[in-house]
Amino acid sequence: MCLAIPAEVVAISDDRQTGTVSLEGVRKTVSLALLAEVEIGDFVLVHVGYALNRISPEEAERTLALMAELGEVTA
Repeated sequence: MCLAIPAEVVAISDDRQTGTVSLEGVRKTVSLALLAEVEIGDFVLVHVGYALNRISPEEAERTLALMAELGEVTA
């Protein structure tokens, strides 16, 4: 099973090929090459270092809440 994590774009490189995303204060550089348009403040789904898709802030919040809930259940 593959898992993509929602994260907020906090920086974009000058060539727009990479960006920095943040999730609960953890920052990671990811490829933005698969997205036609992305801006700082957007939420994206990240999988193995690639931003795959833009999603709404509401969808990101719901997904993160479900993931946290699952973590509590399996812990």
